[in-house]
Amino acid sequence: MSWFCHVMAFVAHEGNLSGHPITLSPRTGADHAHHMKREQLVTTPNKAARRALGACAALMVGALTLTACGGNANADDNGGDSKGSDKGSVKTSTAKIVISAKYGSTDASINTTGVKVSGGKLTEVKMTVAGSGQAVAGSISGDGGTWKPNEQLERGTKYQISATAKDSGGHISAANSIFTTVTSSNSFIGTYTPDNGTTVGVGMPVSFNFDKVISDKKAVQSHITVTSSSGQKVVGHWFGSQRLDFRPQEYWKAGSKVTMNIDLDGVQGANGVYGVQKKTVTFTIGRAQVSTVDVNTQTMTIVRDGKTFKTVPVSTGSPQHTTYNGQMVISEKFVQTRMNSQTVGLGGEYDIPDVPHAMRLTNSGTFIHGNYWYDKSNPPFGREGTSHGCVGLADVQGAQGATNAKWFYDNSLIGDVVIVKNSPDKTVTPDNGLNGWNLSWSDWIAGSAT
Repeated sequence: MSWFCHVMAFVAHEGNLSGHPITLSPRTGADHAHHMKREQLVTTPNKAARRALGACAALMVGALTLTACGGNANADDNGGDSKGSDKGSVKTSTAKIVISAKYGSTDASINTTGVKVSGGKLTEVKMTVAGSGQAVAGSISGDGGTWKPNEQLERGTKYQISATAKDSGGHISAANSIFTTVTSSNSFIGTYTPDNGTTVGVGMPVSFNFDKVISDKKAVQSHITVTSSSGQKVVGHWFGSQRLDFRPQEYWKAGSKVTMNIDLDGVQGANGVYGVQKKTVTFTIGRAQVSTVDVNTQTMTIVRDGKTFKTVPVSTGSPQHTTYNGQMVISEKFVQTRMNSQTVGLGGEYDIPDVPHAMRLTNSGTFIHGNYWYDKSNPPFGREGTSHGCVGLADVQGAQGATNAKWFYDNSLIGDVVIVKNSPDKTVTPDNGLNGWNLSWSDWIAGSAT
C-alpha cells in the first residue's frame, strides 16, 4: 500500500510540493497577519488534494469491501482476537480450517463432507440446509481437530457450513462454504444383501442391485471387496449391467465372518454418474443347513452340519406346473403372505390371501411354503406333486399349528440352500433369485470384471 502512504503524505503537506514539512511559529503584529495568510494557504486543501483524498477514501472502502465479502472453504487467518504489538503489528491465527466441500461445488459427497483444522482446535461448526436454515447435527472430535455430520447427507441438497477455530494463542480463524451434494440423476446407489449384523445360511451370496446402468464395471467392482474369516477366495460376477454378486467356490464355512467394504463414494460407474456409498458391512454365517427335495420320492431331507437332521414329506409341482431343478437359496421369509396366480402369469387359477410359512426361492415366484387347503381325505404330501411349481408342506390356516411347515420355517435362515432334483423341469437360471451356485466356478469367474 505504498501508493496510499504517498497520497496521504501529499495531502498533509499540500502547500509544500517539495514534500518537506512546514514549520509554523507564532507571530505578532503585521508579521503575524502576513503569516496568517500563508498559513491559510497551507491548511486549506486545494481541489487536487480534495480529489486525492476522495480517491484515497474510495480505495480504502474498496479494499475493506474485498476483505469483508470474500468467501472460501479454506481459512488461514480469517479474523481473530489479534493483539497489536508496541509497533502496531497484527498477529493472525495459525489455525488453518479446511471444509472438504469447496465453495460453490455441486458434487459434494454425502458421506465424507466435513471440517478439519491444523494448528488449532475447532470451537464451533454450524451446518444448515441453505434456504430453509434447517440445522444439520454434527460432532467435533475429542481432540478438536475434525467435525462431521452425525448422519449421511441428502443427495441433491444445498448446504452451508460456518466454522471457527482458535490457535494456542487464542487467535480466531473462520471459514465458510456453500455447496450442493451430488444429485440423484448424477449418482448411483447399490441396494445390497445381506444386511449388517445378520446371521445367514451358508448359501447366501453378497448381491448388489444398482439403480443405474453401470458401464465401467471394473471401476465399480474394484471398489467393493468381500472377505471371509475362513480365508475362502471370494469373486464377483455380473448379471447384466446392474447386478453384481459375490461368492466363494463352495458354500461359506459355518461360523465364519464375512466383511464387505463398500468404497464407491466418488467412483464413476458411467459417464457423469458417480457412486455415493462408503461403508463396511459384516455378517455371520450360521450352521450349515442344506435341504434336498427329491421329486421322485416327494420328500425333503434336511442335512445340518453334515448330518441328516430330518426328512419330511412334501408336494412339489404338478405335471402341468413342474418345479425347477437346481440349488436355490432362501431369500425372503413370510409368516403369512398372499399368493395370486396373476402375478406369475397363470391367469386366475388361485388367489390365496394367507399362505403360511412362505420362503422365497426364486424371483419368478417359486416358494417353499405351508399348505392348509389340501384335500384332507387324500393328502398329497409324500405321494404326488400338486402345486403350481412351489414346494408345499402340510400346514394349518393361521400359521399356528405344530406342523412340518412351521418346523421347517422356524429352523431355516435366509441364505439356507434348498436343492431340488429329479424334476422333469429345467435347472433354475442363476440370476433367478440368489441362485448363482448353479454356475460352475469357471463360469462364475468368467463373469468378473476384475
